[in-house]
Amino acid sequence: MSELLWAIGRVSGIVSLGLFTASVLLGILTRAGRPLPGLPRFGIVLIHRNVSLLASVFLILHVATLLGDSYAQLSLVDVVVPFLGSYQPFWQGLGTVAFDLVVAVVITALLRHRLPVRVFRLVHWSVYLMWPVAVLHSIGNGTDSTSAWFDILAASAATAVAAATTWRIASTLFRTTPLEKAAQAQRTTR
Repeated sequence: MSELLWAIGRVSGIVSLGLFTASVLLGILTRAGRPLPGLPRFGIVLIHRNVSLLASVFLILHVATLLGDSYAQLSLVDVVVPFLGSYQPFWQGLGTVAFDLVVAVVITALLRHRLPVRVFRLVHWSVYLMWPVAVLHSIGNGTDSTSAWFDILAASAATAVAAATTWRIASTLFRTTPLEKAAQAQRTTR
């Protein structure tokens, strides 16, 4: 039974990481305010929300199966308080930090309409911390981290998120509104 729990824990962790990568990419695309061809912005928001929910379900499956696994030796305290675990406490602690941040993001997403916008955004921006912490957890604590396929997957995910984040920051820095364009046009005609 323990081998089955271990296998489900490994697979659900990898699937969760992949889905969270997709969610981060969709979140960046959503905030950019540009629709995809054939898909309006609200469609991207809905896909982002559903992918995030599915990623959270796989994360809960990951944690729940490893709680029942004798090899992982997780306790409920390890799931909430980072760096106390008996097996690779640093790497496991990174997973706990990422899990705690996901819980905070999910709670604030559910309470979004009851929270000040600043609170929601601050907690939601913690995903930019959660995602790399989760990747480091999977590299340091994952049993597949020495496999070439996993290294390619992690490197591809990191490259995609870094490129999307760079694009998002650059598009914000160089964005001009119609009023700014009109002011620039006036300055050049003088």
